[in-house]
Amino acid sequence: MWHSLRFRLLLATVLVALVAVSVAAFVAARRTTGEFQRYVEYGDLLRYRRFAPVLARSYSANQSWDNVQPEVERMGQIAGQRVLVVDTRGNVVGDSERSLLGKPVSASRFPPVVGILVGGTRVGSVYVEPIPGPREADRAFLSAVNRSLLLGALIACLAAVLVTVGLSSRIVRPVEQLTAAVQRMERGDLTARVSVDTQDEIGQLGHAFNAMAGSLAQQEQLRRNMVGDVAHELRTPLTNLRGYLEAARDGLLTPDGALVDNLYEETMLLNRLVADLQELALADAGQLALVRQPVSMVRIVEQAVTMLRPQADAKGLALLVNLPSDLPPIDADPERVGQVLRNLLNNAIAHTPRAGEITVIARKVNQEVVVSVHDTGAGIAPEHLPHIFDRFYRADKSRARRTGGAGLGLAIVKQLVEAHGGSLTVESEPGRGSTFTFTLPVAGVNGEATPAP
Repeated sequence: MWHSLRFRLLLATVLVALVAVSVAAFVAARRTTGEFQRYVEYGDLLRYRRFAPVLARSYSANQSWDNVQPEVERMGQIAGQRVLVVDTRGNVVGDSERSLLGKPVSASRFPPVVGILVGGTRVGSVYVEPIPGPREADRAFLSAVNRSLLLGALIACLAAVLVTVGLSSRIVRPVEQLTAAVQRMERGDLTARVSVDTQDEIGQLGHAFNAMAGSLAQQEQLRRNMVGDVAHELRTPLTNLRGYLEAARDGLLTPDGALVDNLYEETMLLNRLVADLQELALADAGQLALVRQPVSMVRIVEQAVTMLRPQADAKGLALLVNLPSDLPPIDADPERVGQVLRNLLNNAIAHTPRAGEITVIARKVNQEVVVSVHDTGAGIAPEHLPHIFDRFYRADKSRARRTGGAGLGLAIVKQLVEAHGGSLTVESEPGRGSTFTFTLPVAGVNGEATPAP
């Protein structure tokens, strides 16, 4: 409990509230006391100023201060303080307590309050002895104000605690759910998810966790599928090899040239599968070696087309090329780009019926060379397009050899293109063929282009 996020959040909020409220209450109390004292002094000053006209009339009536003592005593009773009247020479002519009559006034003990004017001429001043400390009524008022401030501070702290408890529950609850889901994933349950009902940072964290969990589950499923697919792809040629060898051992087959050709074909199939898996492993580890150099895309296309034209001719397919004469060189590994193009052409030849057409088109777009391989084959169904570049994925689930290889060719093409900093896309419509398009950077994008070899 003491180390929980809920307790620390509550403790931090309470401490902040206590400090803030205490400072606010202290400042408010000091400010209230000062303002109230000034208010009292201003009220006293207004009251004392009312004494001046009365004293001025007394002076006018007698043309002296001889009979002012009764008025001063009455004013002292009204004010509740000692009142002095001092003439222009600084002598006391009226004292509500009588002890200072005829003596000079002490300015340090009795501060002057207001002057007494007769006909615009100053004839004396009123002095009042200050009361030491606040009066009883003033103390009662200030005490009531301080109690109110203290009560308000306590209520504010209590409200802060209640609000923090509510907010901490709202904040910590999804964190606790997320922790429980992570612990489930740690135990191997990749179906763990959290419910998200907010769009704040906690909600975004929940969405990110669910997306991560979904990705992990998908990757785990792909891993399992890959293990099964590799086992299946290896089992078929190994089974054939074993069957041929057992038949030859038992004398059911004569070890002639035809048997050796069959054994060689199955061995080469195994070799290609292992090589493809090795390339994918290197690409995943970021260790795929590329010998990049300025190279002519036209030359790569011509070499790939020349190599595969016999296969296209044997199937009665037209293999066409549409390349501009001013196509700039690309910055790429020519062997790897040739592999990409050959894989795409092989794929097109395998899925295009007799008398169909396969066209290779290249063009420059901004700082990239865009290459498209278009065929007039059967096309790809929409439900297969999102997975067409997945490893071991084939639209034909029967895995017949006539429909394609192990399902690694397009996955390798995607890895090779992305290793060059390009992108690979596919557009297809059943019955109208498919178009695979990849991009490669133009050589010398950050400087002057280097002529292709």
